[in-house]
Amino acid sequence: MASNSIEIRNLFKIFGPRGGDYVEAVRKGMSKTELNKVHGHVLGLKDINITIPGGKITVIMGLSGSGKSTLIRHINRLIDPTSGEVLCGGEDVCRMDALQLREFRRRKTAMVFQRFGLLPHRNVLQNTVYGLEIQGVAKAEREERANAWIRRVGLEGFGGHYPNQLSGGMQQRVGLARALTNDAEILLMDEAYSALDPLIRVDMQTVLLDLQKDLKKTVVFITHDLDEALRLGEKIAILRDGEVIQQGSAAEIVLNPANDYIEAFVKEVNRGRVIKIGAVAKEISVESQLQLSEDMDLEGALREMSRGNVSSATVISQEGRPLGGVSLQQLLALLLHQA
Repeated sequence: MASNSIEIRNLFKIFGPRGGDYVEAVRKGMSKTELNKVHGHVLGLKDINITIPGGKITVIMGLSGSGKSTLIRHINRLIDPTSGEVLCGGEDVCRMDALQLREFRRRKTAMVFQRFGLLPHRNVLQNTVYGLEIQGVAKAEREERANAWIRRVGLEGFGGHYPNQLSGGMQQRVGLARALTNDAEILLMDEAYSALDPLIRVDMQTVLLDLQKDLKKTVVFITHDLDEALRLGEKIAILRDGEVIQQGSAAEIVLNPANDYIEAFVKEVNRGRVIKIGAVAKEISVESQLQLSEDMDLEGALREMSRGNVSSATVISQEGRPLGGVSLQQLLALLLHQA
């Protein structure tokens, strides 16, 4: 397992004074309603098992009350589990003592919050250096590192501005710069873009995707928005009432919903912009001069094939390795929900 991957195993969270007493009953099928009404405890998470690969963006998606924010707070142990393990690089966060946990939070993880979490009395630069200041990094070094990330997220020239002088999107860029300045391996983003206007939200998604191409951080991104999940997530886990209902790639979830609940979610999804041809390429040799990248979506592939007047194309990896092929007929069938 990669050093910055995360393994969540058999994780339960039951809120209440005797949560541990009910783990086995919940495991055997006691409902969330019965646990609450009869026993006065609240089920937060039920037997969560998720592998979060290192260097990729994993999205935890669900509606309000699904347990997604509870789950992300177990990764840096802002919430203690009732039962289970959270392994980061093979080390169980749940077993760390106070000193180990403090160092883990300071150096291994960084968090970006929905409501920005900026200190109002500190300007952009002072907010961005805060984590390094806590770590004891020298002033000159921390400001050099912070200024580099302020430029990288598009805020050059705003280092002396205060949060109340910035738009919501700009404040969230500061939050992202602060998280990245710490150079943590794991980036936790809890509904980070939910408070932003739609256009700014899409812009911030693009910022994250562009940065991730170079950084290869282990990103855990929480959202209630399916379009956002499908755009950002290399892996997606969908929660409902504290349980994982389905997990997989965007293509797997859209093309093979696990049940009626997921099917209702993905019914109106624009497949042409969500499904990448790398996910549907057949492992066969194709007699075509046209080569398309695996991360091209269906719409883009259909455009290129039409432009080249071809009925098939070779799909290549980002490293240039042939992965197989796709046909015009296959892509049209997927786009029209006939596959």
